[in-house]
Amino acid sequence: MNTENPTHYSASSGIKNIIFDFGGVLMDWNPRYYFRDYFNDDEKMEFFLKNIVVDEWNAEQDRGRTLREGTEIQVARHPEWEKEIRAYYDNWTTMLRSDIPQNVNVLRKLEHSPYELFGLTNWSAETFPYALENYPFFEIFEGKIVVSGTEKLIKPDPKIWQVLLERYRIKAHESLFIDDNYNNILIAQNMGFRVLHITEDTDMEKELRELGLEF
Repeated sequence: MNTENPTHYSASSGIKNIIFDFGGVLMDWNPRYYFRDYFNDDEKMEFFLKNIVVDEWNAEQDRGRTLREGTEIQVARHPEWEKEIRAYYDNWTTMLRSDIPQNVNVLRKLEHSPYELFGLTNWSAETFPYALENYPFFEIFEGKIVVSGTEKLIKPDPKIWQVLLERYRIKAHESLFIDDNYNNILIAQNMGFRVLHITEDTDMEKELRELGLEF
């Protein structure tokens, strides 16, 4: 597996399907959007986010654990932070700041292209419906979205990509997978997907056209 430059392929790559991660690719979500005002103290906020409501804890809700159960577990572990922990999911919608306009614009251009579009996201089954209801661009996927919280599987477990492949009868080597998490990119590449790693500086449309996609 080439880990030095896994994001570029020739124009003749034969891509038929484009699979989007959502957070960091199409949606701008960050708990700091709520907790910065809550704490009014960046040092205290960062301590809380990095030591109390850690990524691994939030990932279990994305894997299918209920928000209530996850909250109670963490309150029991850190009772001195109970108020802040309970505020996490009570204010989750504030953390979902907006879509990422430049990338959503590319998605809209792809809507009427020859490529079939899919979503593959690490997202709680309880909170994802809010995004569906409030951001109309999700309709472009026509329901072809695999949500970790529903499947009880989470990236980077290869089994969640396998769910997508089998459910929609598509092939990895004919599919481009787009994600902002580099570890997910490497796992997908190892499974035979074409990949595009998204950062804050990525010009998605430019990258897709360089891959030979026409839209």
